Amino acid sequence: MAPDVIAPEGERYHDLSLWWNAIATPLPRRPPPAGDLVVDVCIVGAGFTGLWTAHALACADPSVRIAVVEKEVAGFGASGRNGGWCSALFATSDAALARLYGVDAMRGMRRAMQATVDVVGATARQEGIDCHFAKGGTVDAARSDAQRARALAEVDEARSLGFGADGLRWLDRVEAESMVGIDGIVGATFTPHCAALQPALLARGLAEAVERRGVTIYEHTPAIDVVPGGGGRGPVVRTTTGAIRADVVVRAVEAWTPTLPGHKRTLAPVYSLMVATEPLGDAFWEAAGLQGRATFADYRHMIIYGQRTADNRIAFGGRGAPYHFGSTVRPSFDGMPAVHQLLRQTLVDLFPALSSARFTHAWGGPLGIPRDWHSSVGFDRSSGIAWAGGYVGDGVATTNLAGRTLADLITGADSELTRLPWVNHRSPAWEPEPLRWLGVNAGLWTMRLADRTEERHGRPSRLAARMERLLGR
Repeated sequence: MAPDVIAPEGERYHDLSLWWNAIATPLPRRPPPAGDLVVDVCIVGAGFTGLWTAHALACADPSVRIAVVEKEVAGFGASGRNGGWCSALFATSDAALARLYGVDAMRGMRRAMQATVDVVGATARQEGIDCHFAKGGTVDAARSDAQRARALAEVDEARSLGFGADGLRWLDRVEAESMVGIDGIVGATFTPHCAALQPALLARGLAEAVERRGVTIYEHTPAIDVVPGGGGRGPVVRTTTGAIRADVVVRAVEAWTPTLPGHKRTLAPVYSLMVATEPLGDAFWEAAGLQGRATFADYRHMIIYGQRTADNRIAFGGRGAPYHFGSTVRPSFDGMPAVHQLLRQTLVDLFPALSSARFTHAWGGPLGIPRDWHSSVGFDRSSGIAWAGGYVGDGVATTNLAGRTLADLITGADSELTRLPWVNHRSPAWEPEPLRWLGVNAGLWTMRLADRTEERHGRPSRLAARMERLLGR
């Protein structure tokens, strides 16, 4: 039976992002549970991780009783606010994975991430989700000698690890300009393993898809504690309306993880902000390129990312917002006028023709960063607690891989996914405050300074190189 709808409440989510502005209202009404529940699997969080996990479990065994609890509404968090890059990027570099686990394990992780991009597109089609999926790849521009050196080093590293031009290749200036009309481009790298999509449409469509498969989603149901099982009893999720007992509880709240008791230092929530232009005309796109809706970035240290949307806007984002003391997550942090203005200026610097364009949207949200920059997925059968997260902003595809992996771990399937190197990885805890605040913001400051130094001197920043080594990347 289709859920009831609720109109006024749904409209307040429209300002969360450009993507949410396209979500039709009224939203389906998914009320909290009326009291205590008993299920087989309880998933905390109705973002991509939770929804992909529910989807994979329901597909694997339709008899499993699955409940998803969400503090707000499905897709409220990063899943409905990100840059829409469904990419094979993984938080930990290939070189670091090879050092930690060996070359074969690293290559298995890379192949799994590349395949996942196509799995997301295929599943969206199968479930009838029109999320504007377009696999145009990613072009990363080099706009200085320092950036060019960094780009070429990345290509060399890929070759040394056994990856050919079909995974990552260098574009000279002429070929780079034919793909993207970024001002001052001297070359670029290109990978085909990325698709642009509309993330809120995917998240909302995925929520409807799992409901069709028998999963129950309880919105406006904050989880105030996750109690591990043991001694013959299963884990419990305590919510504001009652307790949910299950054989397995999946923690899938990413940047909101520090709001759960005992997890203040598990992940550091760091904000990424975005802006979007009005729909742009044919004259602009004739010069700007991005045919096939390739996503774009460049080789500066302070991360930026952009896409050409299906309605011919540019949605553009980047880091730069500070980490907030105590791993605090608040709606007031979603918008920082100074950072949004810097993003507009950066985009105009990349595409000077946008100087007269109107910017229509500005938004933001937190992403989760583990202490060792290493995403993880795992399941502790003794406590009944499973988890996934720490995507460092690369979660649109990684969450799908996480969901399928969790389904195999929970059902006991012996698969290639359960043998990937990120399975059951445990990141160290972040330092207590104020060391955490000092360290995270010092890292942001260092990358900003490194970009300024390279602009002045034209040489790769030694400071940034030391920071990369410190992070183990």
